[in-house]
Amino acid sequence: MRASSYIRRRGYVARACAVLLLVSILALFACLCAGSAPYAFRDVWEALFSRLGGGGTDATAGLVIWGIRLPRSLLAYVVGAALAVSGALMQGVFRNPMAEPGLLGVSSGAALGAAAAMLLGLQASLLGFSAVSLCAFAGGALAVLLVMGIAGLGRGGLTTLLLCGVAVSSFLSALLSGLLSINHEALESVYMWTLGSFASASYGDVALVVAVLLVGLMGSMALARDLNAVSAGGDARMLGVDAPRVRLLALLLSTLLTATAVSVSGVIGFVGLTAPHAVRRLTGADHRSLLPLSALAGGLFLLLADALSRSLFAPAELPVGVTTSLLGGPFFLVLIRRYRGGRT
Repeated sequence: MRASSYIRRRGYVARACAVLLLVSILALFACLCAGSAPYAFRDVWEALFSRLGGGGTDATAGLVIWGIRLPRSLLAYVVGAALAVSGALMQGVFRNPMAEPGLLGVSSGAALGAAAAMLLGLQASLLGFSAVSLCAFAGGALAVLLVMGIAGLGRGGLTTLLLCGVAVSSFLSALLSGLLSINHEALESVYMWTLGSFASASYGDVALVVAVLLVGLMGSMALARDLNAVSAGGDARMLGVDAPRVRLLALLLSTLLTATAVSVSGVIGFVGLTAPHAVRRLTGADHRSLLPLSALAGGLFLLLADALSRSLFAPAELPVGVTTSLLGGPFFLVLIRRYRGGRT
């Protein structure tokens, strides 16, 4: 009975993935049409396939679609997928649907690292990635390692880890505010970075996030069965699961995904919170289905949020972090109400 139930669930998950993937492809085409200079679907189609088929097309449309909108839309999608997978891992580790990727200070650390690069005027790059992106990744990763180190020294559990994350995040945010208060010239650029944007997206950024996403998704799927046991509570050792090891690996994968995403896009909130929880309400808490569906849902959510950001007030553009907060904030309030009511 259990085997047949699992087979039916796998079939359902496969169909759900196919539907989300199809919707994502259609949404991608729609987003390529949107912007300060909207294009008809036919123009986008011709621009995309003119290079492959050698057909003629409007040069300006080809430049806008291939050089600006396509890498931006692809980057928004894969960043959303990475943040959603990271959020699902964090929620599984902390057994709390309100956990999100920046819980252990990765966003604050990345913001501080990016600000340091801007304040120091670093211009060097490595493998095509700017100093700001590299410093943001390093800052986010180091912040989480610091939290885990402090919590480990105290030999505490999840509560200690969570409290250390809050403390380190607050400290790093205060340090960033102090730096900006004495360096007003960098205030605007750092502030805009912390709101998130895909305006400078490149195919190199897309390739980096895709590679990290594949590693993170495959690694998390390998942990999915054990993570189910850990997130269910009780004594995971009874099922032969090394809970501390599973939590550590899940946190490292979450940190890798979040730090990479933040380094190329800035700080973008609510994606890692809303996408996994919405999927969980539909499919349950089994991470074997939750992780891949969360990736697709998070990518779709951020893709549409970015399209809204550059279309609502065109030619002006809203930071994508503002849009995700406007969309995710009400969802978070509903989530808190249901959580307090014991219905999650």
